[in-house]
This record gives sequence, C-alpha cells and structure tokens, in this order.
Amino acid sequence: MDTIASLFSFITTPVSWVIVQFHSVYGKIFGPDTGWAWGLSIVSLVILIRICLIPLFVKQIKSTRAMQTLQPEMKKIQERYKNDKQRQSEEMMKLYKETGTNPLSSCLPILAQSPFFFALYHVLNGIATGKTIGVINQGLLESAQKAHIFGAPLAAKFTDSADKVSQLGATLTDVRVVTAIMIVLMSSSQFYTQRQLMTKNVDTTVKTPFMQQQKMLMYVFPVMFAVFGINFPVGVLVYWLTTNVWTMGQQMYVIRNNPTPGSKAQAAYLERLQKHVTHHEKTRSRGEKAIVKAIVAKGRDRNEFERKFINSLTKVGLVAQADGTVVKGQAEATVEAEDGTTTTTGGAPKRQQPKRQSKSQRQSGTAAGGAKAAGEAEPKTSLTKSDEPQDAKPAGGGNKPGTGTRSKAQSGQRKGPQRPKSPSKK
Repeated sequence: MDTIASLFSFITTPVSWVIVQFHSVYGKIFGPDTGWAWGLSIVSLVILIRICLIPLFVKQIKSTRAMQTLQPEMKKIQERYKNDKQRQSEEMMKLYKETGTNPLSSCLPILAQSPFFFALYHVLNGIATGKTIGVINQGLLESAQKAHIFGAPLAAKFTDSADKVSQLGATLTDVRVVTAIMIVLMSSSQFYTQRQLMTKNVDTTVKTPFMQQQKMLMYVFPVMFAVFGINFPVGVLVYWLTTNVWTMGQQMYVIRNNPTPGSKAQAAYLERLQKHVTHHEKTRSRGEKAIVKAIVAKGRDRNEFERKFINSLTKVGLVAQADGTVVKGQAEATVEAEDGTTTTTGGAPKRQQPKRQSKSQRQSGTAAGGAKAAGEAEPKTSLTKSDEPQDAKPAGGGNKPGTGTRSKAQSGQRKGPQRPKSPSKK
C-alpha cells in the first residue's frame, strides 16, 4: 500500500493543506483538538472535491444519455448476432467508436476521486504512525491524534490491535463498533444509489451489455467497500461515506429532473409536468421547454410515456410547439370567440356516419317515395289536360291506347303483361 500511496504523493501536500485550512476555521468553533473540527474538515474536503467534479458529472450524464439512444441499434446487433458472441462484441465496440460513446463513463467520477482518496489515506496513515506529512507539522499531528469521532480515533482502523488503539486513547470495542456502522452505511448508500439508477432511470424495454454492467456494479461496489473498509482509517471512512451521500443526493436530483427516456422516472416526471403545464397553460422554466421540445422533435419515435403526455395536453385543448412552448388549440379558441366561454372542446367534432337501414325500411321508403312521386305527377297531368280544349278529346269518351294500362298501374295494380284467357271461355 505504501507503493500505491507514493504514486499519489504529488497530491498529498495540496490535500493536507486544504484540511489544515478547514481545520483552522472549525477549530475556532468546536476547539482544535475535537473530532468535530477534524471530521468536518474532511467533510468539507469532500464537498470541495465534488463541486470541482460537477463538469465531469455533467459529461457522465451526457455520455449515459448517448448510451440510451444507442439501445435500439444495440438490440438489432444482439438479434442479428445472437449465436455469435464474439461478432456481437466486435459490432458493439464498432458502434461505440463510431458514435464516440464510452460504456465505462459511469466510473469517471470514481476514477477522478482516486488520487484524492489515496492522498487522504496517506495523510491519515501518517497521523496514525506519528509521522508528519505535507503541511501537517508536529503540533497539528498531536492535535489530530487526540481527535475522536464518536469515541473512535481519527486514524484508527477496524483491524488495529488493542495496544495500538489504546495508544490513541480509545478502546478496541469503540473503534470496531464505529467502523462497522460506518462501513454498513457506506455500502448501503452505494447500493441504494446504484439500485435507484437501475430500477427508476433505465429503459427496461431494451437489454444491453450496458445494463448488465450497471447491474453488476450494483452488487460489486458494496462488497468492495465492505471488504476494503475494514482496512480504512476512520477519517477515510468519513470521507467515503460523505462522498456516497453526495452521490446519492445528486443522483436523486438528476433522476427527478432529467430522467432517462423510457424509464419509470420519465413517466413520473411527465405526469408532474402535464399537471403543471395544464394548470398554468404554458411551460415556465427553460428545463420544461427543453423537455417538451425534445418530445415534439421525436415525432413518431416517441415512447409510450411521451405519447401519453402529448395526448393529455390535446384532451385539454393545449398544443406543444416545436420550440418547447405550449399554446391553446384552434378548436378551443374558436369556442371562446363565439360564445365567450372557456369550455375546452379538445378538437373538432367527429363526423357522424348514417345508420344502416334494414331491408323492410328501404322497401317502405322506396314505396313512399314512389307514391310521393306519383302524387306530384298527377296534379301536373291534370293541369295539362285541363288546359287542352274539349274538342281535342276523341269521340265517344274513349281512352287512348295504353291509357287504361297506365291508370291501372297508377292505381296500384301489377304492371307487365297479363295472363291470357283460357281458350275454353272464348
């Protein structure tokens, strides 16, 4: 371990200097030899480091989103080469290279913290062994050795012997109880952070090697912390517990406000956004506009939750625009202009299809139509005949050929040729 620590000795002096500066501030409040002064100095070191790593965290989020957009392509590769694992891996690596994504981007914050972690371990190990290191002189060394956190010395470890712990002014039981509790909290916070990422912020419709990697890390990291934690000094445990709590809170914020498309977190976020937009009838923040703009730009490629969001807006007469804003629909605006009310129509009324009539209704309708047509024709015929002079009628008052047949047809008798009479009657 001394060899590994020596590799990070270049950062030991800056880390020790930051701790001393924070200690000088907290020492005036809680006392220079108290565990609160030294413990809060380590916590402040963690916060400072994590603030500096925020740009790296943003890059990690963007890389993770890029991995999410590649999931359909990755699924196609899996189905195409499902019987050839080697070719499948080669095509996956080719896809990563073409798109500039990195499946190991989720480990970047941890890797970036490694130098600070080992530098702090080296500083605390020097305090435990009574060696000055960096800017920590002999006076600060003695002050740090007197500091206790809940009865455990700052430089004590779970594996220390009773004699070594007694030299630091504590008992072995206090040290092991405090370190065991901190190790459990450290592992639990790491497991919860990874689990909420897998259960809430991952599109579970597509299974990719990226998801398998995240699932593996969910169980590997807590075990690693539990195994290596027994060899960490109490001060290092404070450092790692603080950074895990920071990561958990940061992850919860991202999942709530910038969820992964297709995840359960996105469904909950769009439901909250739909209620907010419906209440105010507009998008108020820049983040809301960015989300709506991205959903509108997808068009037919929207997932189930995004289509439900757009349909919910349509039902209340709101329309999402390409720039991320939300305006009232044209149908609702027409109703307001005509009757002055604010009743939402949700769109134009549907076209009513005519009902299908039965055979008897069609026949009765045809007969009624024929009777109506005949009734209309009769007055016209009578008027025409009344206008003719009486001399134009044939003598004897007989009808024209075919007149009787036509009159019979109009009176409701059957049309067509009649059955001939029997020869016996002639």
